[in-house]
Amino acid sequence: MKARAYLKLFRIDHGIMYGFGVLVGIFIAAKNLPLEEALFGFLTAVFLQSSTFALNDYFDYEVDLANKRLDRPLVTGEISRKEALLSGIFLFPLGLIFSYLISPLAFVFALLISLLGILYDLKLKEFGLIGNAYIATTMAAPFLFGGIIVERLNEAIILLSALAFISGLGREIMKSIEDVEGDKIRNAKTVAILYGEEFAAKISALLFILAASLSFLALLFPEFQDIKYLIPVLACDSILLLSAFKLLRGVKREEIYSLRKRTMSAMALGMLAFLLGVI
Repeated sequence: MKARAYLKLFRIDHGIMYGFGVLVGIFIAAKNLPLEEALFGFLTAVFLQSSTFALNDYFDYEVDLANKRLDRPLVTGEISRKEALLSGIFLFPLGLIFSYLISPLAFVFALLISLLGILYDLKLKEFGLIGNAYIATTMAAPFLFGGIIVERLNEAIILLSALAFISGLGREIMKSIEDVEGDKIRNAKTVAILYGEEFAAKISALLFILAASLSFLALLFPEFQDIKYLIPVLACDSILLLSAFKLLRGVKREEIYSLRKRTMSAMALGMLAFLLGVI
């Protein structure tokens, strides 16, 4: 079905997770969930992320072909490049409209992240680590955006955003191992291409270990000194550490996809831990 292909194009699961990240950021900052701001924040994240992914697939078509990304609907022919481009262009202003309805500051933040996303699709991705850092920033952005919505950025949001950035950077460097062949087409200077796949795996593993270690800093805050935080965060850390050990022992390219799924699940558990900690 065409609708299912579009959901794959938009990576709707990622968009919804980003939307929930905004809600978590709002709740951590304000200890409540103002309905209108929460709805507009959620829709901003979903629409802008969907737009970004559609445009990414449009610009990365040749790369995805080379990497045999059969999870991409453009590669399988379910959606044309023109359709991907038009859908990305259509969703972009929708997300910005909802951010503007929140506040001028929310609009500026959303616009800046989105413009960097377009720059990433056009050129930034070719700069390897810089491109990885941008993607990692987008994983931290929902929590910061939630704090911006209620005009309150506290220590817990800063820590959660930092953990999301570190984990996200690890995931992106790990992904560069899987994408070596396609990245060579774009002449991308990724860690895996410049220094080798084994080195990229080690750096990724170290970042996962760092994120797991830093998660215990939350225990400095009274609201997180609770079993509600400890159980999900220990589950998150276990997945990150097991993934790190797998990378350190040696990993094949075809195993990266499953590790990406696992580490995304770990990040979702980490987000849940912070949410439960403040309830």
